[in-house]
Amino acid sequence: QVQLVESGGGSVEAGGSLKLSCAASGYTYSRTCMAWFRQAPGKEREGVAAINSGSGTTYYTDSVKDRFTISQDNAKNTLYLQMNSLKADDTAMYYCAARYLRCTSSSLQRSDTYNYWGQGTQVTVSS
Repeated sequence: QVQLVESGGGSVEAGGSLKLSCAASGYTYSRTCMAWFRQAPGKEREGVAAINSGSGTTYYTDSVKDRFTISQDNAKNTLYLQMNSLKADDTAMYYCAARYLRCTSSSLQRSDTYNYWGQGTQVTVSS
């Protein structure tokens, strides 16, 4: 049974930092595209960052470039999202997702192609 379990969310003031984690189990981690999505109330789900588990190639949505960093620890089957210089607009539920197709430049626009999702972790940034 595939499981993705996020942690690390919380409340922080604007300009602060948080690091999200996603522990994965039950599938072949090394041949996946792993990604972070987020969804704010009343808004559509948005792709934030993605990483090819094999090559380490990363992709980011423009609004988080130079502020967020996606990374992985393959030995621990864990995905991370380091979020710095947080803004109120970053407030959302953050979800970890995985698929067996490799990441491409369109990966963040295709949430329908991900096979597995975590339950989400809330990030709240106060201005």
